[in-house]
Amino acid sequence: MINSSLIQTIFSGASIQRWNDYPRMMELVELDKQAHKFIIAYFISKLEKDISYTHLIEAGIFEFLRRVIVTDIRPDVFHKALQQKSTEINKWVIDKLQTDLENIDDGKFFDKFKLYLSDETIYKKERFILKASSYLATRWEFNIVYQTSSFLKDIEIVKNDVEDEIEDYFELIGVQKIALNKKLAKIIDLSGRLRFQKRWAQTPRVPETSVLGHMLSVAIFAYFYSIKTRACDKRIQNNFFVSLFHDLPEALTRDIISPVKYSVDNLSNIISEFEIQKINDEIMPNIPNNLKKEFSYILGLFDGNKDEFKNKIIEGGHIKVVDNPQNYNEDKYDTIDGEALKQCDLLSAFVEAQLSISHGIKSNELLNGLKEIEKKLTTINGVNFKNIAANIKEDII
Repeated sequence: MINSSLIQTIFSGASIQRWNDYPRMMELVELDKQAHKFIIAYFISKLEKDISYTHLIEAGIFEFLRRVIVTDIRPDVFHKALQQKSTEINKWVIDKLQTDLENIDDGKFFDKFKLYLSDETIYKKERFILKASSYLATRWEFNIVYQTSSFLKDIEIVKNDVEDEIEDYFELIGVQKIALNKKLAKIIDLSGRLRFQKRWAQTPRVPETSVLGHMLSVAIFAYFYSIKTRACDKRIQNNFFVSLFHDLPEALTRDIISPVKYSVDNLSNIISEFEIQKINDEIMPNIPNNLKKEFSYILGLFDGNKDEFKNKIIEGGHIKVVDNPQNYNEDKYDTIDGEALKQCDLLSAFVEAQLSISHGIKSNELLNGLKEIEKKLTTINGVNFKNIAANIKEDII
């Protein structure tokens, strides 16, 4: 699927500080910003026409990879540098990532990555949506920074610059709705708050990762799984977005650790019922009407239950659970590889624990958690998640 070096590159986003030349009430990191950007891009794109969602996903991943390679440049300087030295910067990024990317999907992924960086005319509308989404995610962050920086002399200049930029994206309906603080803005705010919730909250870790950043790492793993298994476009898109939103209800319920959730009789059922109620009361009313049915499917709601990690298709207008999504590899089935996405979720948790252990944080919770995750990793459609984890463990100890 992908090698351990690329996985470490993805997770390096959890260590890249944002707004680190301003006082902040909490750490703001690149992985969280990119996750929020993807969530915003999903909603904006769904209110537009003629969007390729596969291109949107790929373009977002390409930009994320470039950003984590170019780590030490302030965003405003970075964008200015790209305007004047884009060829040189992009060549350097390509050289740094070539070894990790060139064998993915028989070289097709690397070819698309190079083309995307060199030709700004491709994925044009998808690029614009991502740019708008990046701005809105930055604007959301700035509201945090502003609270602790009001004493700085230049903060009002920054504030005006941030507020003025929104006009550049007003042609997008979703941007208008968010700017006017309509219902959609509530979902964007709810998603952003997931950066306040830390994973493995019962134990110290380095680096810390938030629920928001975790959602993106799982989504990226899901994308690479999908192309490895030659998934059709709709499968790629569903797998990515199901993963991207799989923990969204935790913004309403908080993260309840698995040992507690599954060890107390009937607690998991009670939590599931409560999640469904909160989704119906506080999430779905704020989703655009034309998107409610699709978003409900993405969140894993069906037959009065919630389970995003079931293998599902839609046939004859009805959601059906299936054994092997590979047998429904056509766009018309709206297929979701739920069991594989659970493996991606476990793999992300494995990396979170292993990275911390490699930094010298070896709590019993992390060590025991790692062992339990390893027991659950398996092979699905030729992708051996246990081997991927073993390679990660060997490479980053």
